[in-house]
Amino acid sequence: MVCAPFFHLFLQRERRFQDYYFEDGVPRALNKKLWSGEIHLAPASSIAYARAPQSLVLAPDICTSSKLEVHSVELFSRCPIEDLSKKRIFLSSQSATSVALLRILCSQRYHISPEFIINENTDFDAKLLIGDEALLEKMKMGFPYCYDLASLWREWQGLPFVFGAWSIHHSALFSDVRPLLEAFLTDVKESIKVFRESPERALASWSALYSNTFPKEFLLNYYGSLDYEFTEERKESLSLYFLLCKKEGILLDAPKLKFL
Repeated sequence: MVCAPFFHLFLQRERRFQDYYFEDGVPRALNKKLWSGEIHLAPASSIAYARAPQSLVLAPDICTSSKLEVHSVELFSRCPIEDLSKKRIFLSSQSATSVALLRILCSQRYHISPEFIINENTDFDAKLLIGDEALLEKMKMGFPYCYDLASLWREWQGLPFVFGAWSIHHSALFSDVRPLLEAFLTDVKESIKVFRESPERALASWSALYSNTFPKEFLLNYYGSLDYEFTEERKESLSLYFLLCKKEGILLDAPKLKFL
């Protein structure tokens, strides 16, 4: 659902956008295809860029961030986060960016050492969920404690967190691909603009192909919390995140941001 503002304008308009090829996938899968050059660009997990900065550049003005809460990256817990040391946290496999953020928050903000697990069939005390899974769990209200990771980051660092950045493989920067790349990014920005102007109409066309079970008001509130402008403040936040990933041993180095 998070990508609806990016792509809703392309739906059922294949003749206009026939030069583009689209591929669905969770962030982890798209990251791998981006690194190999199998796809030219993607609204990838932020950490995807940091793991292959020699092969990628960033679109300078589009990202996936939030104004306050993001709602779709949530830690659901049976106890307060401060009490999770030595307890088990199940990690979603969908987004390496959010997993790294949680590890940083636990270690460097709360100074706790949980056991991170990836087998959901094992007993756990908390779980990190991403995207639709997080939204559905939040509606159930089945856990006594729910932490929005964007809010935890903002409270700690005073900056909005950048969960996704449009990463572009170097192979798209040359020859006849470059004009198509620039036209596509212009179309994406137009799609975001139209979504902002009429979110209900955009969601109606999106839901016709990608069904969901969320109430309309819930979705409108969710999209109202998101922001897609890659501001200087958000670029500062992303650079800081990379530095903390290096400190945590998640990244070997904290790359500088390079833009198209």
